[in-house]
Amino acid sequence: MPPGQAKKYFREQDRGHFYTYYRQDADRWRGHRRPVFVPGQVIARTYVVQPVPQTYWVNVTPPPPPGYQYGYYEGYVVAYNPTTRVIADVLDLVAAASGR
Repeated sequence: MPPGQAKKYFREQDRGHFYTYYRQDADRWRGHRRPVFVPGQVIARTYVVQPVPQTYWVNVTPPPPPGYQYGYYEGYVVAYNPTTRVIADVLDLVAAASGR
């Protein structure tokens, strides 16, 4: 997915929802150096992206795009393709916490 064709999958209210779930970890990353995740780019294979539990987001947020899943890494929730590791959309929870 080229960067110019990346579509937004997360809604603005999803940021607060995911922040509630990952608050402790997101707060820990505030002020620390982290990678930058951008829709359309590939997540490096050296990053171990943890799956977001389906029981947490089902019936609360829209499902990820077909063939994609939600993952979490260092304060980011990403909708990404687990095979190609291409990012469809990203929520920066650390930035969300700073803006509160």
